[in-house]
Amino acid sequence: MLVKQTQNLTFFTPDISEDTSSGALFVDVGISAGFPSPADDFKEERLSLDDMLVKNRLATFYARVSGQSMIDAGLDDNDLLVIDRSLEPEHNRIAVCFLDGEFTVKRLRVEKDGVWLQPENANYQPIKVTEENEFVIWGIVTNVIKKV
Repeated sequence: MLVKQTQNLTFFTPDISEDTSSGALFVDVGISAGFPSPADDFKEERLSLDDMLVKNRLATFYARVSGQSMIDAGLDDNDLLVIDRSLEPEHNRIAVCFLDGEFTVKRLRVEKDGVWLQPENANYQPIKVTEENEFVIWGIVTNVIKKV
């Protein structure tokens, strides 16, 4: 896995090897959140999170969140984002953007008067993208991986 550090995000490139034996052991039984049930008979198989979370391997990257601006969207500090660069940016999608030399993750708000980068935390102000900004929508967030 290739790792690249920037000021606000740490990017990880998924391993695109074709080794189908990779992945963690997956036990295909329902895990009870109530009373435990005996599970003598269950099926074991290999499960790759890349297979479940990555639609386009060559265009997908991981990045770790740094900061609190998206906490109301469920993106917390140190969460791992799955980012697909092949998806089209659209209104209301969460995107990783390159703005004036820094990476940031925000919700896209596309209006008649322009594009806004909308934080999901009341303590942060929306950012209006203007012609003076160096701005690239780098990719669309498809999933978030959290530690518990």
